[in-house]
Amino acid sequence: MKKYTSLTEIQGKLALKELKIQDLLSYYLEQIEKNKHLNAFNEVFFDSAAKQAILVQEKVNLGTAGKLAGMVIGIKDNICYLDHQVTASSKMLEDFVAPYSSTVVKRLLREDAIIIGRLNCDEFAMGGSNETSYFGPVKNAVDPHRVSGGSSGGSAVAVQADLCLAALGTDTGGSVRQPAAFCGCIGFKPTYGRISRYGVIAYASSFDQVGTLTSSVSDASILMEVLAGADEEDSTVATLEVPNYSQFLTQGGKKKIAVLEETISNEALDPEIKQAILVAIEKLKSQGHTIEYVSFDLLDYLVPAYYVLTTAEASSNLSRYDGVHFGYRNQEAKNLTSLYKLSRAEGFGEEVKRRILLGTFVLSAGYYDAYYQKAQQVRRLIREKIEDLFQQYDMLISPVAPTPPFKMGENMQDPLVMYMADIYTVLASLAGIPAVALPLGNNKERLPLSIQLMTKHFNELELLALSASFLNEV
Repeated sequence: MKKYTSLTEIQGKLALKELKIQDLLSYYLEQIEKNKHLNAFNEVFFDSAAKQAILVQEKVNLGTAGKLAGMVIGIKDNICYLDHQVTASSKMLEDFVAPYSSTVVKRLLREDAIIIGRLNCDEFAMGGSNETSYFGPVKNAVDPHRVSGGSSGGSAVAVQADLCLAALGTDTGGSVRQPAAFCGCIGFKPTYGRISRYGVIAYASSFDQVGTLTSSVSDASILMEVLAGADEEDSTVATLEVPNYSQFLTQGGKKKIAVLEETISNEALDPEIKQAILVAIEKLKSQGHTIEYVSFDLLDYLVPAYYVLTTAEASSNLSRYDGVHFGYRNQEAKNLTSLYKLSRAEGFGEEVKRRILLGTFVLSAGYYDAYYQKAQQVRRLIREKIEDLFQQYDMLISPVAPTPPFKMGENMQDPLVMYMADIYTVLASLAGIPAVALPLGNNKERLPLSIQLMTKHFNELELLALSASFLNEV
């Protein structure tokens, strides 16, 4: 069976009775088996996916199928699905079975998507290379000696290697966009609060956002239609009406776009990525868009502010995993204090423990004002600066990552190097704005390259339309 890159293509085959959903599912299961060495899946949902395939095919035959009929999709292993395991790729939650489904899973199933399995990720979504997973690293399909990106590395590789049509990830500081860039697919992060977080295991609650990884903008658009919108289970979700994104991809129009100059001129940026972005800028100009370079002088403050705030929230969110309420429990502890210490020391990996310690420190007495409060003030300045830019421009351009996918183990011994790799993605996360990573082909070593587009709050429609136009989908 050929590789399908869009749901439209699959649904066309289903309508002509040239394809059955059971055959499509079998194809993806064969692909997963062939590519087990990539370690993208923590678990494949053989039984529930097969049952869902039969039900959806019956609906297709009757003409009553939902919007996502024919979409075989994987979900990141921090998204709850009733009666299925969910571990956040951590020993702490090994063998934990979700007692309910997240809102995003309910909405996928309601529109007849088939959830094929849970995808490997950095432990508790903390990492930028998918090397912190308790279940081992995810390998890049282009070169298995290189990382997939993180934390949604399994989601990106599943799409890259054709193990499913699309995947859900979560993006706290770039965890959908950066692995998409490393794997040559489309990573879309909507506005904070556009998609419900109910049933998604929390890392940093004021940053976490469900996003999509796809091979086409049209699939990202239809997933947004299904996933976005008000949810009574999540008070942080916007109640704005959800547009029919997929129906308006041709109505982009000409845009005024700003290139963040410091991100392109930065010495840390790989020369081939820079050249690919400059070529992309020329392509946008040829499509009639106006491009201007603007200064963004807060670049050096992005990563420090992001890590102070997210580790603080992580230390709070992960305090529930104590061996009593949730998670792994040490069986040899002699008293309550040692139970807490041993359970957390054994249940969490090194990177998660590092971030909990950092977060506890910046929230501690005597340091709260110097670090956490200051970082909140910086976040406000960043948001105001971005809002000012959007008074003059429709979109912003920057790289996604400073380098192509690096080799396994190359940066794991230096956390600061790993954290600085987030320098281009955390901007959209701190400001809460939508952003997308779009593929730009490959470098001389055949490694994927990418560009990032950002726009103002809740302007996903224009962002998707511009992306579709740029990639010649419309």
